[in-house]
Amino acid sequence: MTHEMDIWHDSFVKIKEQTKTIKMRLFDEKRSLISTGDTIIFTDTSNKEKIDCMVINMYRYLSFEELYQHHSKVSIGYNKDEIANPKEMLMYYSKEMIEKYGVVAIEIKVL
Repeated sequence: MTHEMDIWHDSFVKIKEQTKTIKMRLFDEKRSLISTGDTIIFTDTSNKEKIDCMVINMYRYLSFEELYQHHSKVSIGYNKDEIANPKEMLMYYSKEMIEKYGVVAIEIKVL
């Protein structure tokens, strides 16, 4: 199955460079349809460039705090010199949404 996701330019570049190998999202209705072996076409929101990735694994967690404990900060999109802070995810998702759906770390590989 093929899925499509829009992502910010910084994340797109890191996926393209193959340093970001985990895409974090809520485990909502749309993400619950994704399975290992599926393809995700990511679209850069700034220039509409696309990149195809294969889903290697799906890791479900109750919170972003738990997700951050199990994956390296570089794999989830931080630079080596940055401090990884799961509270930053509250800019994108409310506590209520996180509690309702839980979160997923989608491990990907550029095709």
